[in-house]
Amino acid sequence: MGMLFLEYLPGPKVFKCKYCRVDSASPEDIVSKEFRGRHGRAYLFDSVVNVSLGPNEDRHLLTGLHTVNDIYCSCCQRLLGWKYAKAYSEDQKYKEGKFILEKNMMLKEGR
Repeated sequence: MGMLFLEYLPGPKVFKCKYCRVDSASPEDIVSKEFRGRHGRAYLFDSVVNVSLGPNEDRHLLTGLHTVNDIYCSCCQRLLGWKYAKAYSEDQKYKEGKFILEKNMMLKEGR
């Protein structure tokens, strides 16, 4: 296997994978804190780092049918949330290209 390159985020607070503590997202990239994941509260982010994408999958979520990709920590491979690839409802199109991180899979740490 090749060398793993990780991106480190600047700033006083950073969301990290709770299992391996690698940087995952910046609080400045939060779009909304009013989302639900598989295991409770979740945040919608504009961008995340140090994740790998699973295959496209059509999923019926609370807001309708979406095509999503599960996202995994690139370091420990734990499931962290998903990426919205496509929204079929016009009022849900704003989610396309954005990421859900489940709150219980994250730590918020300061530097």
